[in-house]
Amino acid sequence: MELLKSDFYFDLPQELIAQDPLEDRSSSRLLHLNKETGEVSHHIFKEVPNFLKPGDCLVLNNTKVIPARLYGTKIETGAVVEFLLLKRLEGDVWETLVKPGKKAREGMRFTFGDGSLQAEIVGIAEEGKRLVHFEYEGIWEELLDRLGEMPLPPYITHKLQDKNRYQTVYAKYEGSAAAPTAGLHFTNELLDDIRKMGVDVVFVTLHVGLGTFRPVKEENVLNHHMHSEYYEVSEEAANAINACKERGGRVICVGTTSCRTIESVADENGRVQAKCGNTEIFIYPGYEFKVLDGLITNFHLPESTLIMLVSALAGREHVLAAYEEAIKERYRFFSFGDAMIII
Repeated sequence: MELLKSDFYFDLPQELIAQDPLEDRSSSRLLHLNKETGEVSHHIFKEVPNFLKPGDCLVLNNTKVIPARLYGTKIETGAVVEFLLLKRLEGDVWETLVKPGKKAREGMRFTFGDGSLQAEIVGIAEEGKRLVHFEYEGIWEELLDRLGEMPLPPYITHKLQDKNRYQTVYAKYEGSAAAPTAGLHFTNELLDDIRKMGVDVVFVTLHVGLGTFRPVKEENVLNHHMHSEYYEVSEEAANAINACKERGGRVICVGTTSCRTIESVADENGRVQAKCGNTEIFIYPGYEFKVLDGLITNFHLPESTLIMLVSALAGREHVLAAYEEAIKERYRFFSFGDAMIII
């Protein structure tokens, strides 16, 4: 079987890439795509409850983005080098992307801010990633909060005024290098309204890696290797999702990360297991969903694994036609952009 990357291409005008979050999270636009017929209709995000029914289950990813971008000075030369923290390995050793890499060879040392944080390159991993050992006094999280910046995707060029706007209102467990952006549209009030309708609101955790933004290089999509991401699904979350399926409710995921998490822990009968681990699940057209019935998601990059996942749910032709309509209607795209509900 062959699935071509170019089949997921669409032409996006640069000016539709949202550079700043909206003042009010829930005032984004919302495109509804009927996954069976391909029909679309236009709404405002705060109208999301109109698409939900009592007995449904809304699954959200409560990961928290760490301010993972640090600028260090090379102790020998004073050269400025950018560090992007990807994954904590053990103790104070992190897997890191370093730019420019040629200034970060093994044994080289760096200082950050007022010198309260120092680092040494202790190894080189696959794809040129660096293993970095950090040295500091005090509390790591506080230091990172003071010295780090939010790791906004490369297509956002504006500086973020408020760090919290790249976090969901329910972000809880630190570990992501990128936000689960479909969740950025929710306010606490909107979630309360949804609960009052009799919809279960359930949280899972998947720490989003930068592989999310990694372009698909292979023309035959099936040769693309997905990055690994850590997830946790609690007993409580698994029970709530399984109970929803048993009573005939629909499981609606907020974001591709929540979707990938529950599909990773479902058995062949569609029962969700409570577990934690790493997933490399790659969902593309032809995939049979075991649990998911609907998805709330943002508008994704052309030829990305995310638009492939959305196409697995609603069909490639329906998705590309909906994107064409969104471009015509001047929807805002990507992380700080508008949303779609596929149901």
